[in-house]
Amino acid sequence: MPGYLEESDSLKALGVDEVIIYCVNDGAVMSAWAEDQKVAGSDLITMMADPFGALTAALDMQLRHPGPEGKGLKGRSKRFAIYAEDGAVKVLRVAEGGPMGQEDPAGDDFPEKTLAPAMIEAIKALGAKTEL
Repeated sequence: MPGYLEESDSLKALGVDEVIIYCVNDGAVMSAWAEDQKVAGSDLITMMADPFGALTAALDMQLRHPGPEGKGLKGRSKRFAIYAEDGAVKVLRVAEGGPMGQEDPAGDDFPEKTLAPAMIEAIKALGAKTEL
């Protein structure tokens, strides 16, 4: 999240209207996280909750791996980033796997492809202008 805040000007220059960060959690947690990360009230970044995992399921991004699930992380979301224009997905990046076959089902160890610099490059490659 900090990278998206730091890259706000670059994202806006590409025509990005809004960055939505959501996770399978409740609204109170997301509000507290926004405060902690200094994005509360941002004109670019919106924090949203998916308390029942409905969006996660609709996007087919449920984290279904025996490692995290075996530790009680059930119903969670994979780490991913989407760039969409007019409701159409133009870029989808999922942070799972890792270099040389290293297992990282949650995307926590190797999130790079979903971070702001990678998404900015992907958007530039499209020559696109609108909403992330």
